[in-house]
Amino acid sequence: MSADLVIVGGGVMGLFCAYHASERGARVVVLERGRIGDPMTASFGRTRSYRSDYLDPTYARLAREAYRLWGTFEARTGADVLVRCGCMNIVKRSVTPDLETTYAHLSHRVLRELGLPTAAYDGRALRERYPFLDADLARIDLDGGVVNLPAVTAALLRILQERGVRILEGTEVRMAVRDGELIHVVDHGAGHTTRSLVITAGHGTNEVLARLEGARLHVPLTRDRPIEARYFAPPPETREQFTAAAMPVIAYLDAGIYCHPIVEGLSDKLKIGYYHPPDLPRTQTAIDSVGTFVEHCMPGLRDAESTPVSDTDGCDYDLVADDEFVLGPVPGFPGAHVGVGWRGTGYKFAPWTGLVLAELALQRGTVYDIARFDPARFEEGGADGTSVTAHPAAAPR
Repeated sequence: MSADLVIVGGGVMGLFCAYHASERGARVVVLERGRIGDPMTASFGRTRSYRSDYLDPTYARLAREAYRLWGTFEARTGADVLVRCGCMNIVKRSVTPDLETTYAHLSHRVLRELGLPTAAYDGRALRERYPFLDADLARIDLDGGVVNLPAVTAALLRILQERGVRILEGTEVRMAVRDGELIHVVDHGAGHTTRSLVITAGHGTNEVLARLEGARLHVPLTRDRPIEARYFAPPPETREQFTAAAMPVIAYLDAGIYCHPIVEGLSDKLKIGYYHPPDLPRTQTAIDSVGTFVEHCMPGLRDAESTPVSDTDGCDYDLVADDEFVLGPVPGFPGAHVGVGWRGTGYKFAPWTGLVLAELALQRGTVYDIARFDPARFEEGGADGTSVTAHPAAAPR
C-alpha cells in the first residue's frame, strides 16, 4: 500500500501526528504494536496534568503553545478534553525554609516574565481558600489543569476514522529500507511504501530505529516510575473541596510531590504521587513519602481511606540522558523523524509535538525552533564508535 506518511507508534504523539498530517490531506497509516488505548500503555491514565509553570522559559513558551493547540483541538472536534482547574505549587517553611529558591517561587517568576496568567496566595489567605492545606505560600498557573485522556483518545480516533487514516493494531515493524525517494516499511502484513516515516514508539523507539537500514541513532533512554502513588477517598462531608471544581492540581516539586483532584466522570479519587525527577535537586526534606506529605501539608486527608495505585495511572517515564526532548530527523535515514524522551512531562505537549512531526514529515521543516531537541546529538559513530551525546543539562519540568 502507498502512503504519504507511515507512523510507528499509536500513542497520543503518533495519533496527534496523524491528526495534523491528515488535516493537510496526507494519506496516513499508523502501525501500533499493541492496541490503541491499552490501559498498560503510557498514553492511558486518569491523572495527567497540563501546565506552563516551568523553570526554563523555552519549555514554558512551548507548553503555552501546546495549550493554544489543545483549545483549537477542542473547538474543531467538539470534545471537552481539558479540565481547567489550575495548577498550584506550594511551599511550607518547615519543609523548605528558603522560599526564594523553591520551585513555586522560581516558576512563578518565569510565568510573570512571560506575561502568563498567575495568582499568588500566602499564609492565612491560602488556608482560608484551601482549608485542607497547611502551607505558607502558593503560586498558581491559572490556565493549568488536568487532561482527560480517554476523551482525547476517543476524539482522535473518531476524527482519524472520518479522514480515512488507517490504524493497524497488533503489527510490528520488521524492517525499513530506502529506495530512492521512497521508504519501504515491512511489517507482519504486506508492507507499506511511503514518502515519510515518523517513529513515536516510546520505550520501543530504539528497537524500531535498529530496523531502519542505515540509521545511525540510538537514544539513551531509561525507564522510570514514581517511588509511590496512592489514591485517597475523602469522607463525604469534605469530598467536594477535593474536586476539580474547588481544588487545582497541586505540586510540591521540591519535595517530589504532585496531587490530582477528583474529576467527576474521570477519576473518583484524589491521587498523590511521590517522585524525585532527575532534573531537580534532591533536597533533603521531612517529606519522604506520600504519608509524610499528608501529615505535613495536607491535614484534610489524614483520616481519608487510601489505596496504592497499581496500574499505569501511576505514570511511566521515558527519561533521556541529557533530560531534553528528542525531536527531529533520524541521522542516516532521510525521510524518517522521531519523537521520544518526554520525561514524564510530555503528554501536555502532544498536540504541539504531533504538529511538529507532521510538518517535518510533509514539509521537511517546521515553523518552530527545535534545534535543542535535535536527535543528532545522539548520533552513533563517534571516534570510539559510541554515541555522541550532549553535555547533561537540566530542562526543568
